[in-house]
Amino acid sequence: MKREGVFRTGLLLLFVAFIFTDCQTRQKEKNEPASAEEAASSTEETAAHNTLSAQEKQEGWKLLFDGKTTDGWRNFKSQEIGAAWKVEDGTLTLEVSDKEGWQAKNGGDIITDQAYENFELALEWKISEGGNSGIIYHVLEEDQYEYVWHTGPEMQILDDAKHPDGKIEKHRAGDLYDLIECTSVTVNPPNQWNQVRLISNNGQVEHWLNGQKVVAYDMNDHSWKALVEGSKFKEMPDFGSSKKGYIALQDHGDRVWFRNIKIRSL
Repeated sequence: MKREGVFRTGLLLLFVAFIFTDCQTRQKEKNEPASAEEAASSTEETAAHNTLSAQEKQEGWKLLFDGKTTDGWRNFKSQEIGAAWKVEDGTLTLEVSDKEGWQAKNGGDIITDQAYENFELALEWKISEGGNSGIIYHVLEEDQYEYVWHTGPEMQILDDAKHPDGKIEKHRAGDLYDLIECTSVTVNPPNQWNQVRLISNNGQVEHWLNGQKVVAYDMNDHSWKALVEGSKFKEMPDFGSSKKGYIALQDHGDRVWFRNIKIRSL
């Protein structure tokens, strides 16, 4: 019995020593700084948003959002930007705490400072559950136009599953709104990021969503006027009439986020 007791005591002490050593090792690992490779990877991932690589600069890309301010954006027919448009965690977002009609209070559609012709636009967006917004381009800014969509075609932003427009052909995410339906469904669910490329070059327009070309059309073709005549824009005589204009982000009264907004001339 005495030898057995000594043996058990020895095993117990050995076990306690093992646990103590393991805890010290784990704590040391926890407190140790990340390796140079891990730190570089983390920094690269953080810095990647709202920045341009050396190659992008060489290709002529220009940032339209710096990730810190709303510089470069203003409300349609105004030199100011609504207070509901905010910068949050490196995103340009529309905060909807209250509404005035169908738009956010102190929100409104916002446009670029500069008009563009023959360009490639790239950005990422995500929409709140049941939300609606849009990217509108070739926008004319004159007194007779009340909204950006009175002249500019729209690449739809939508939660297809929960917004009522998701049941309507040509009203879903990526569509040329009310004119051309996407060739395939590539949109991600709400609150997940989607990647956009929008190309407009001498009237040849392409919508790309998450790596796939989903819409293509030619504003020079006689069928373009027919498309407009068969849409809700037929009562707007200057809709889709210009190949040059401002780029707009739409306030449709729902929370939406944008980042990595950049453009290059073609």
